[in-house]
Amino acid sequence: MDIYSLSGPSGTGKSTSALQFAHDHQIQAIIDDGLLIVNGEKVAGTSAKFEKHVVTAVRRAIFDEEWHQAEVIQALRNVQIQSILIIGTSDKMTKRIAKRLELGDIQHYFYVEDVRSTKEIQMARFVREIQGKHVMPVPYKQVEQNFFKRLVQKGKEIFSPNREKLGETTIVRPDFHHQTITISHAVYTDIIKHVVANNPYVTRLNHLHFSIASVPTMRMDVSTLAPVNYYVPDILKQLQREIAQSFLFHFQVEPEDIHITLSNTESKKSH
Repeated sequence: MDIYSLSGPSGTGKSTSALQFAHDHQIQAIIDDGLLIVNGEKVAGTSAKFEKHVVTAVRRAIFDEEWHQAEVIQALRNVQIQSILIIGTSDKMTKRIAKRLELGDIQHYFYVEDVRSTKEIQMARFVREIQGKHVMPVPYKQVEQNFFKRLVQKGKEIFSPNREKLGETTIVRPDFHHQTITISHAVYTDIIKHVVANNPYVTRLNHLHFSIASVPTMRMDVSTLAPVNYYVPDILKQLQREIAQSFLFHFQVEPEDIHITLSNTESKKSH
């Protein structure tokens, strides 16, 4: 069997990238957080995200219990796959999983930095550390919702370049993830208003729509200084960069989208 390892720190987006990575490398199955997933569907196992405590979640993820090992080993024999991807936080963890599931030696090692950009990793960390959201690379219908008291919601449908559906993700907030940070909506908007107010070419913020369903996105309408003796696209791009840098400084994440519309020009800045 061809065995692949994909590892990286918790909350960096490995599970989010798993289905696409498996498709790109023609891998038939995935081991992630205690689950065996084949062709985008859960086949066997119990997710570590169902656990109440971090310690028991780690034990679940590495198949510490014999009944859990036996269930997945038998399922692997039944599906008769030729390739598998093991996801973990380190090479040591994926090697331990491979040994416990009697898979043999791992031949191919990949790391989250190989499959995700720095910005994507920052976004994943923000969603995990601020909002406490975890991604499972299985369909919403296969997640046992009674295990979660706080959040279970549909994630994304994952498609190949030729629009073949590879699977779905589900977003959950496990019981063991107690530490989340609540940031007031006004904090985000105040930072945007501060950046706009300090831009010498922008006279007024006419309208702002800010959303943070997962990572920050915003749409705004601004007025700029008259007479227009400067190149407007450069000014608006600079404003985008200033907002992105401010969010990166304060929250360690850049907004996913910053849409700026120019509606008119004014002779003086508003106060």
